[in-house]
Amino acid sequence: MKKYIGDAMMLTTAIVWGSGFVVTAIALKYLTAYQVMAGRFILAALILLLLFGYKLKGLRWSVVWKGAVLGTILYVAFAFQTVGLEYTTASKNAFLTAVNVVIVPLIAFVFYKRKIDGYEMFGSVFALVGIGLLSLQGSLMMNIGDILTLICAVGFAFDIFYTNYFVQKEDALLLTIVQFVTAAAIGTFVVIGQGDIPTTIAKEGMYSIIYLAVFSTTLAYVFQNVAHKYTTATKAAIILSTEALFGTLFSILFLHEILTFKMTMGALLIMVAILIAELKPAYFKKRMMDKLQRR
Repeated sequence: MKKYIGDAMMLTTAIVWGSGFVVTAIALKYLTAYQVMAGRFILAALILLLLFGYKLKGLRWSVVWKGAVLGTILYVAFAFQTVGLEYTTASKNAFLTAVNVVIVPLIAFVFYKRKIDGYEMFGSVFALVGIGLLSLQGSLMMNIGDILTLICAVGFAFDIFYTNYFVQKEDALLLTIVQFVTAAAIGTFVVIGQGDIPTTIAKEGMYSIIYLAVFSTTLAYVFQNVAHKYTTATKAAIILSTEALFGTLFSILFLHEILTFKMTMGALLIMVAILIAELKPAYFKKRMMDKLQRR
């Protein structure tokens, strides 16, 4: 049951992140990428401290350095993604970010010699193809925005992998608090260093920051970090990759984009990828056990 709760929390995170592509695009009309990131992380850190600050009594050095590592990775990944969104389309940004689906098992293999599960890799590749059909529009030529977004995908892959690794031994909420405080501190220093502290913010920009902080950052990352206790890093990456699906759906609803046949096929492939990762191993394992019992 805990496994399914973890998967449901991951799916909720993907839905919220999908909506974040639309909201971030709105925010970038009124603020710079670095102002958006600083605002969302500062507000998210304050919310977590208000809600779960009492947990700091159990803060240990191991949580501090692990949370700081996760916060640094998170900020860098979001920096490349958000700046990349200024130079490329939202659909390309979503697709290239989702490349982390394939990178996660490779990180586990290269750095920790973890055997790549055939179902996970097959599901990852299937999801990647689906996201490509769903998101890529027009020319496949890569510009600077595409390259920055690809770098962000590597960052998010490391974030997913190490979050999954760290929460096995540490309190997920404490890790998230330190992670957000670290990202907020980096974001603040960057904006101050650029001399780009905003004196006034349009209400549309403010509403966007509040949404990104409350839902796309606080709620989503608390759900993700807690859920990592109950699922594998690669499965988490596959489920989280559906943010491209939900991003497209929200774009259709709020930006009135047209759903094409190619996009529909991409969405179906993503769902198939999740089913492969979730059900196939258990199915074949059950069949094998049934055969052994009959013998």
